[in-house]
Amino acid sequence: MAGKEPLLGAAKACIMKLQAESSPIMDRNPNLNPFCDILELIFRKGIRQPVLGLKRRDYWHLLEQLAHHHSCGELIQLTVALEKTIANKKTLTPQGQGRYFIRLALNQKSLATTIRHLLHTPKLSEWYDPESSILGNECLSEPFLSLLLVVSQMNFALDLENSSFLDETWLLPVCELYETVPCRDLGMALRYVEKRIFVSEVIAGSQAEADGCVLAGDIIDEINGISTRNAQKGQAQSVLQKLRGKPLCFRLIRWKCHDGSIYRPLVPHLQVLQQDIPNFQLKYDNTLNEEKPEAIVQDGRFLYSLRYLGQVNIGTYGGKEVLDEGITKVLEQNHVPQEVLFDVKETEVISLKKDFSQVLFHHHYPEISSVGHRVDKRTLFAYCVADSPETPHTCSFICLVFETKSEKDADEIIMRIAAGFRHTEWFV
Repeated sequence: MAGKEPLLGAAKACIMKLQAESSPIMDRNPNLNPFCDILELIFRKGIRQPVLGLKRRDYWHLLEQLAHHHSCGELIQLTVALEKTIANKKTLTPQGQGRYFIRLALNQKSLATTIRHLLHTPKLSEWYDPESSILGNECLSEPFLSLLLVVSQMNFALDLENSSFLDETWLLPVCELYETVPCRDLGMALRYVEKRIFVSEVIAGSQAEADGCVLAGDIIDEINGISTRNAQKGQAQSVLQKLRGKPLCFRLIRWKCHDGSIYRPLVPHLQVLQQDIPNFQLKYDNTLNEEKPEAIVQDGRFLYSLRYLGQVNIGTYGGKEVLDEGITKVLEQNHVPQEVLFDVKETEVISLKKDFSQVLFHHHYPEISSVGHRVDKRTLFAYCVADSPETPHTCSFICLVFETKSEKDADEIIMRIAAGFRHTEWFV
């Protein structure tokens, strides 16, 4: 019977993938979130809901009652974990609290112990339907407990402080610490959006700009260990006033993921921010010695703001060796540059007019034969495409040339296009 339950099979597959990874298992492991999602589905499956339905029951409501159904001292570790979960001010819903507890239990290797106690509580049949649940069905709960015992032998090192978005999603943002010296004015303009504190602007010439750590669009999650989740207007100023003259340590939630994309749960908040502040733009480089490019958001993605310099036919060979020649020929044409938006997507690149009114170029990665930048001016980059890819033996190649606002920008675009080549090998 246990073999017929697909969630147990999915859980076993996830555990095997996690076992194949290096230890310890951390937040960036791609197999972690699917595993946690399956755990949550198992915990929720077959929960009995109250007859009147005044308060929908979730698995966290059951977990937090465990300490009340066992004698004192029997569940010291579980009790401490439950108390820590309740005390966490960054999770405001039963869903967020349940997810925080799961992550905490994985770190502590205590998930199997927790479920064993749950299975032996007298309230189990009241909480779970034996016909539709896994935990309430002995034939299914025992194999599940065996899987959790395997998990207890694995090492997890999850960042428990990164919990401010567990109410919404298992997908966690990039979090970083920003430490700065005492100063009269840091130079950060703040905006409160749905009880989160956003940095709407880093003032030019300020201490925050000099430190080069805070970006417009980031969230202040903590100030010197004080959570600012569920913040009221003026809370940041009040906390900073109390800390005047002391070194400051901010815990920041970055708007940008490790791969350069926007952290998707932030998109609705950023859209509100853009409506409130019409000239607000995300910033993704705070380096003083470089011009700071602006990121324009469309459908949850940021687009690069570039100058399109032109294109030229460079013959029947489109390898990287001809890029420098192609860039030189385009510069010699001396065309008026055109301001464009450039979108590097999973399987293609798209160039649009600055006002989004027209798609200028649209190339899938299999059409692109090479990409690179000018050696003596690294803000210039180009890529070559076949003018008639359907007849590869007779086609010639077009070299399209663009200019970015920073070398970092150009390097990032080139790396992302190069990654796109690898990603689309299966589509060719």
